[in-house]
Amino acid sequence: MIDQAIGALREGKFILLYDFDDRERETDFAIRADAVTSRHVMWMRKDGGGLICTAVHPEAARSLGLPFARDLMSTYAAVEQLGDIPYDRKNTSSFSLWVNHRDTYTGITDRDRALTITAIADQVQHAMNGGGIQFHRIFRTPGHVAILRAADGLLEKRCGQTELSIALAEFAGITPAVTICEMLDDSTGLALGKEDAIRYARRHGLVFLEGSQVLERWRSLRKA
Repeated sequence: MIDQAIGALREGKFILLYDFDDRERETDFAIRADAVTSRHVMWMRKDGGGLICTAVHPEAARSLGLPFARDLMSTYAAVEQLGDIPYDRKNTSSFSLWVNHRDTYTGITDRDRALTITAIADQVQHAMNGGGIQFHRIFRTPGHVAILRAADGLLEKRCGQTELSIALAEFAGITPAVTICEMLDDSTGLALGKEDAIRYARRHGLVFLEGSQVLERWRSLRKA
């Protein structure tokens, strides 16, 4: 199944990525960021309903000067103690900046967000290839696309959707910027259950992948 997921990512198709039963227990839409169109954004907001974010590789984040949001907040006494995360044992969040492309108007429309997302991917590609950084000239903040900065070492230190999706991008040999969005349940007000997500994947011809499969491939490659 993981090879099908890698192939789908290469082709610019959605996959459904579930993390772990003992973590968020959530399924996310995931798609390579450089392939995102306004229709993909529409699909995520209508059938996903969660937060549309773009995960980036830690090396690119460093080159682009993208901070962790928690580091920015640590200077404010009122928010310094707000960092506890019930589903993450290390209480670490991958959130960085929220941005809009400078050519957008409000930044929230499907077209605006697609432009911002593909531009993030372009900057990640430049950063990974040692190219010049134009981040501050291309984006403004605050904005409507959340950037997620994957942890150094990826799955060695943290196994969130951010790290899982960037590990998959590495497996696929694509630009390590992946747009993700949680699937929510309209009936219960909770995250969409795993079995319901699997049924959705079957109806729409999408690959459903579990975090354990990504972690297993990651560890096997590290041992090789």
